[in-house]
Amino acid sequence: MAGDLTDNRGRGDAAWGWPPIHPEGRKFGLIAVGISLIFLLLLDWEIVGWPLLALSAGVFAFFRDPERVVPQGDDMIVAPADGLVTLIMQVPPPVELQAPDSQGLPGLGTEPVTRISIFMSVFDVHINRAPVGGIVRRVHYIPGKFMNADLDKASEENERQHVLIERSDGRVIGCTQIAGLVARRIVPFVKPGDIVAVGQRIGLIRFGSRVDVYLPQGTDSKVLLGQRIVAGETVLAEIGKQKLIEGVSQ
Repeated sequence: MAGDLTDNRGRGDAAWGWPPIHPEGRKFGLIAVGISLIFLLLLDWEIVGWPLLALSAGVFAFFRDPERVVPQGDDMIVAPADGLVTLIMQVPPPVELQAPDSQGLPGLGTEPVTRISIFMSVFDVHINRAPVGGIVRRVHYIPGKFMNADLDKASEENERQHVLIERSDGRVIGCTQIAGLVARRIVPFVKPGDIVAVGQRIGLIRFGSRVDVYLPQGTDSKVLLGQRIVAGETVLAEIGKQKLIEGVSQ
């Protein structure tokens, strides 16, 4: 259950259950069901009604919001999204996150850092979570294109939303929600000044997308290119830890 403490020595409880549907998606699922019933019961067009009913189930599944067991540790950065690691690159942070803000609160600077890009297909959970705990310093929305989110240039050209979180030690971690070919809306759950816990839900992207995470200087990724990861559970990195990790696809 949410809020329960578990550990690696068997403490706590675990049981499988149907994941709840996030309130943001219930209206879309109910609309799809309503249209399906019109075709099935009023118009008697089964050839259309049954596929629409199946699509309704898919809509509910897209907005599922399962509980996650979030690792607790001072230096851990956890995955903000479910999906596939498609890019790990050394790049300068986004311009919008580089400089201090009008109140003098720090940005990410201009020096290159490691960016981990996580691609979410329509089959992945699309609830995004905070990679670290702290104070939300920026939520910056930028309109843009809707090209394939798997492309590197989507970080600069697609519709996107930057979130900057300052930890209690003053370090700042940035992540960017990026719309894709199908996605048409980024929905934030937080605003500047909010205090978030690591793994807390911070937003969602409707229908396929990508999330980038910018690691602090001197920090390497603990995940590998091509690895599937789980939001709020997979540890992306440990701050200040640098080590080459190799993997073999099989």
